Amino acid sequence: MRRIRRSLLTLTTAASAVVLSACSGGSPAAADAVRTSPEPTASPAAERAKPFRPGKINKLTLAPGKGTTVGVAQPVSIVFDRPVKNKAAVERHLSVTTSNHTTGSWGWVTNHDGRDRVDWRPKTYWKAGTKVRLDARLDTVNSGAGGGWFVRDYTTSFTVGRSQVARVDLGSKQLTLVRDGRVLRSVPVSAGTPGGAKASWGGTSVLMAKEGTVNMRSETVGLGNAYDKMVDYSMRLTWSGMYAHAAPWNAAYFGNTNHSSGCIGMSDADASWLYARARVGDPFEVTGSGSKGAPAAGNGYGEWNLSLADWQARSALA
Repeated sequence: MRRIRRSLLTLTTAASAVVLSACSGGSPAAADAVRTSPEPTASPAAERAKPFRPGKINKLTLAPGKGTTVGVAQPVSIVFDRPVKNKAAVERHLSVTTSNHTTGSWGWVTNHDGRDRVDWRPKTYWKAGTKVRLDARLDTVNSGAGGGWFVRDYTTSFTVGRSQVARVDLGSKQLTLVRDGRVLRSVPVSAGTPGGAKASWGGTSVLMAKEGTVNMRSETVGLGNAYDKMVDYSMRLTWSGMYAHAAPWNAAYFGNTNHSSGCIGMSDADASWLYARARVGDPFEVTGSGSKGAPAAGNGYGEWNLSLADWQARSALA
């Protein structure tokens, strides 16, 4: 037993000598032996357990809301709180699935308030009854300089309702509501005064919100002090202030003269009838001369005024 203990003591002392000689510039062989000893490293599980601590955080707002039923022109729309410089990286993490394999494309626009926005619209209007789901798997994706990181995933799902289109003819001064290919009614209207800032937008706009009674003031749309009215049955079509609504003060012009400050006005009775049947996402197609052109893609949902090819070109992955 004494011999064994003496041998162990000798080995322990020798190992200590190697370590000490390595720290104090001993033999190269001993020093190399210490240098090549493996450094302790974290296991993959430990690496995954490290908390993700972003600097700036980016968030977003989705439309339409989860569980809603919308009209056939409603796009999937994402508005970002902060700038998105890495548009391609973000777009790669966005996925739209539908119940009938609808084809379409993402396109980037500048929202009315200057924020970055990306919308997904089909090639043509949605088919009635389509079920749509968006998965935005953005957790830990970097939106780029000045924008920060996303720290969660987002989802929304909605259903497309019946097919309905409001057709506004600036020439005949009529609004015709067509549902599932059948005319429900035509009503006389007075649209925007041609030839200037008071003209209506042409092309296709999408019903963004049914706002009911709204205080409309002309200075908010750059028309000085022309009006300040409480307006009933207000249906917003653009961010820049075009609505369809009741306009009883313009009764003398319905069906014969476009004499509004840009909106599509009608009688109280006709506005009430339309308001009850309209749904967010319904397209309003404005045709005829006298408009001020089509609204920009970010002015409401103006992307329907672009061809599919032009819209696809706005994808960051095009």
